[in-house]
Amino acid sequence: MTRALLALLVAILGICMAAAGEPLSAQDALIARARSLELDTPYVPPPGDPLEHHTAGFAKVMCSAVFITGLDPEFAAENVGYFTSPYAERAKVGKPVIDRANQAVHITLPYGIARTAKYLGSQGCVTLPVGETTVKFKPVAVKSGLPDPATQRWPMGDVVGDEPLPREIDAAKLQQAVDAAFEPAEAMTAAFVVTWKGQLIAERYGPGITAHTPLESWSMGKSMIAALFGILVKQGSYDLSQPAPIPEWQTPDDPRAKIRIADLLHMSSGLRIKAPQDPDYDPSGPYPDHVYLYTGGIDSCHYAATRPLQWPPNTIGRYHNTDPVMINYLIRLAVEKRGEDYLSFPQRALFDRIGIRTMVIETDPFGNFLGQGYDLGSGRDWARLGNLYLQDGVWNDERILPEGYVKFASTPAPAWKADGQPIYGAFFWINGNGTFPVPKDAYYMAGAGGQTTLIIPSHDLTVVRMGHYKGAAPGAASFRKALALLMQAVPKSD
Repeated sequence: MTRALLALLVAILGICMAAAGEPLSAQDALIARARSLELDTPYVPPPGDPLEHHTAGFAKVMCSAVFITGLDPEFAAENVGYFTSPYAERAKVGKPVIDRANQAVHITLPYGIARTAKYLGSQGCVTLPVGETTVKFKPVAVKSGLPDPATQRWPMGDVVGDEPLPREIDAAKLQQAVDAAFEPAEAMTAAFVVTWKGQLIAERYGPGITAHTPLESWSMGKSMIAALFGILVKQGSYDLSQPAPIPEWQTPDDPRAKIRIADLLHMSSGLRIKAPQDPDYDPSGPYPDHVYLYTGGIDSCHYAATRPLQWPPNTIGRYHNTDPVMINYLIRLAVEKRGEDYLSFPQRALFDRIGIRTMVIETDPFGNFLGQGYDLGSGRDWARLGNLYLQDGVWNDERILPEGYVKFASTPAPAWKADGQPIYGAFFWINGNGTFPVPKDAYYMAGAGGQTTLIIPSHDLTVVRMGHYKGAAPGAASFRKALALLMQAVPKSD
């Protein structure tokens, strides 16, 4: 039986069940609709041993935690970065060896193979392919062009005045909100930052964390990649409605040539991979490509570009790392085409323009940014990026993102809406189903482990909550309590 015929039968079964008074669950409806549109293309799982991939993820997380965030290795092994290496998988391999002399982390599997991640300065920590001791690109030292933050006022610097809170804000409720974000201790909240109309009105940090500590940020990086791409759109390098000019898709009759740039930003390309967020994901199945794009030690852009179509573009919305990897590929192609250095592009084009100094976007061994989730930044720097979006892409009277780009990012994507899920825009989640106790027009960057930068236009608020991964579940509950209090503390905008 072909995949197309099977999909048709599944769709017919769903219709029959509904007609018989047995409505499908929301998840079953998602699966049925997707299968009714599925193309008859092969799925080839990622090569290699899943435990090797998990261990590569563990080594990278440990490398970043020790050499970028500055955490104690024992604390990091217990509490951070479970996304690429769950605790059960960590227990199957040797204890991480912290090689401070070479700024690397080595972890040995039971059958003797070791996975290594090496700190490369501005490119953060990079997973080395099995058996390799070096990367496939020349690391670049990226220097900020900004002065000492202690010499500049917020938001370009860190000097915050001692002016009293605006009279519109309930100071007592605001303090209760901050306290709630850190309760209970099991939430392991590391940073909580609140700005109102761009003004820093509250912040607090966990033990050992400061306003300058780069913290694991995970998929909040997707929204940062969206900003970098928006800059290229403003500069005329790309148009959102054009077919994505991916080199691997340019052969005659390649159906992927119809994927538009907007489809990629909407997580609606239709490229065939497996991801833990898929409604029909089977944890006992093959290792998910979504995670392999972090841990494989591969050319991530080429791997993603060579996946076939599972659905026609712009018909099914799925949270798949292929799409941000392809947007990053387009960034690299455009920057290098004009003879500029790709690895320093984020600092020049974005970070220096809005006061960001701590952000690190890590790469694969081929020098491609893994901004879909291998990124670290301080709470204040994520608040700066949130405020760029809150201010419609304008900073200090300079338009950085193109007109209409923020609306595009914060509007539900058509393919997701078609599935009854008005929750995803363009590399931003949308509060369309009331995930948070704030207005439904709010939108947010979200990363594994409870990393969130929430933009609430109706209240002129940007709220950042970051925490150590192990505290994700209680951290999510405490964040919702904090937001409910914050809604009482800050009035709705005029």
